[in-house]
Amino acid sequence: MRSLKIILLSTAFNGLTQRAWLDLRQAGHRPSVVLFTSEEEVCRQIEEAEADLVICPFLKDRVPQQLWSHPKRPVVIIHPGIVGDRGASALDWAISKELKRWGVTALQAVEEMDAGPIWSTHEFNLPAGLRKSELYNGLVSDAAIHCIRDVVEKFRNGYTPQPLDYDKPSVLGRLQPNMKQSDRTFSWHDSAQFIKRSIDAADGQPGVLASLAGGQYYVYDAHLDSRTGMPGQLLAVHDDAVLVACGDHSLWIGSLRQKPQPGEETFKRPARHVLGERLADVPVLDWSVANSPFSTEAYQPIRYRETGKVGELTFEFYNGAMSTEQCQRLVSALRWAKARDTQVLLVRGGRGAFSNGVHLNVIQAAEVPGLEAWANIQAIDDVCLELLTARQLVVSGLTGNAGAGGLMLALAADVVLARADTVYNPHYKSMGLYGSEYWTYSLPRAVGQAMAKQLTEACLPISALQALQMGMVQEIGPRCPDEFGLWLLQRANGVLNDPRYQHLRQRKLDADPQLIQHCRNAELEEMHMDMVQNRKGFAEKCSNFVYKRKTCCTPERLIEAWAKPQDIALVG
Repeated sequence: MRSLKIILLSTAFNGLTQRAWLDLRQAGHRPSVVLFTSEEEVCRQIEEAEADLVICPFLKDRVPQQLWSHPKRPVVIIHPGIVGDRGASALDWAISKELKRWGVTALQAVEEMDAGPIWSTHEFNLPAGLRKSELYNGLVSDAAIHCIRDVVEKFRNGYTPQPLDYDKPSVLGRLQPNMKQSDRTFSWHDSAQFIKRSIDAADGQPGVLASLAGGQYYVYDAHLDSRTGMPGQLLAVHDDAVLVACGDHSLWIGSLRQKPQPGEETFKRPARHVLGERLADVPVLDWSVANSPFSTEAYQPIRYRETGKVGELTFEFYNGAMSTEQCQRLVSALRWAKARDTQVLLVRGGRGAFSNGVHLNVIQAAEVPGLEAWANIQAIDDVCLELLTARQLVVSGLTGNAGAGGLMLALAADVVLARADTVYNPHYKSMGLYGSEYWTYSLPRAVGQAMAKQLTEACLPISALQALQMGMVQEIGPRCPDEFGLWLLQRANGVLNDPRYQHLRQRKLDADPQLIQHCRNAELEEMHMDMVQNRKGFAEKCSNFVYKRKTCCTPERLIEAWAKPQDIALVG
């Protein structure tokens, strides 16, 4: 069957766009990406490519009339809402209203936003308590892929999309206004559950503006706690989070962004960093795996439990970013866990991304960003070293997407188990970095030297299935997070007696400590030049990432040969 010329038009090459790109390639297509820069440039690229079909998995910009009015080449929007739902705040409203059921709809772009005829829709039950990013990267992403596959098949078969008809009883969605801060606002006198839901609905962007410690901040990353106090009072600090009293109980707030002054740009950082001296008189609560290993505290970014001969260490850092201090806490927890009388050490992520490596926001905020980056990379290397040198057989559980040093951290384990349909970016080059985290040891060990070079140079995502085929991952478990957690623990209990893993145990025994140390030293020499001396523009790339600066062009690596006009030189 002829492969279609499909263009993915997107505001950014985000997780969903990457997953769509990978899924279409798996189906035999060679999708090309166009990142939305300017109307003129986007129209030029798509017209000259002579694409059959344009799909927009993540588009914040309005589709130009020149594109949506084309008679034979449909532009299909993947909208995170049920049939009839319209507006840019679909998920925000769904979470705020505690809806029980939601969905994703593929609709054709027309002049009026989200009002075009329907190509496909897929609904799902909406569990309570999800934050927006968790919903988007989980159930919404799954439904979006279902819709994209359906659209491609229907397009092949000459399908005519069905007009949106609000008179049909089955059409339950409606046009909803863009959610404003006035719709999100809360009082600290409200219940902790209500406040958490408001924060969850604004997770990622834009956050909820609130008064705290005498200032105005956008709040993120909320976790329930049972402690009580005067509403709005800062009750405690733990790790990077602050505990704020609510009308009934309290909430741990992990991240804040200061309200900017006119003309100023601000970005998210750990709450303790943002509040700084305002926390001078706030009690510090200190529990950790090392000093309270089986703590019953509600908020535990790093937690531990034992099942049989398996010690399970879970770390859950917001957005998968790992600061110097977070890495140091993880090292302490790993050292304690390694000293336990267990035979398997299972290291897994939480409910968001597994890990994306160093914390670029903390680095950007530092007095000397290059030196903070240098400290951060050594700290995450220390985490990897603890995994590489563990007496136990180490199993890593890739609970979510992973990239750069976060993926290499997982590969430092002996056995890597992945949740289905997760996406990995095994490269550093696009951030102007050589890379560390023992990647020159762990990646070739998993996939061979030639493939390791190819992956790190290509700067493209790979799927969990590709990682399995390459040998980077040993098994893939269920997509459902809860089912994956149970499966992961079951498999960790079984690896000791599984004949498939005997060679990995032997490989562990035969590891050469001198080679491991040499790899670290050589990597850090390169990283010093990248992070401290800025030889490849890491400082600028870090700043652009943190401030969410729009790309100036589509990277050449994302443009397929069929989409490149022979007489046009595209910038890489």
